[in-house]
Amino acid sequence: MLFIEYPKCTTCQKARKWLEAQGAVFTARHIKEDAPSLDELKDWHRRSGLPLKRFFNTSGLKYKELGLKDKLPGLDEEEQLALLASDGMLVKRPILVGDDFVLAGFRESEWAVALGADGH
Repeated sequence: MLFIEYPKCTTCQKARKWLEAQGAVFTARHIKEDAPSLDELKDWHRRSGLPLKRFFNTSGLKYKELGLKDKLPGLDEEEQLALLASDGMLVKRPILVGDDFVLAGFRESEWAVALGADGH
């Protein structure tokens, strides 16, 4: 699995600790130093089944600085993906990419189901 993180982000730290506690094997990638490419973002969006808006870090400084809350609704999908690919700090984190899932943001219950760690 690929674990996309911003190491200073407390949610990413919590997700990493959770993954390690599950004994999950993953490759970590620093979102700012190695930002997701346009092709990766397109693939992850398609595979996640999530609305594209869920891939934006809506609480980030960059998002607010660019006034994206008001601008996003007027952009088509290609423009939104290009914007995400332009700066890793605009991308919601952490992202967990597995063979058959893509999870954006850390929701322990969703991650547990995806990893089969929910006791079922």
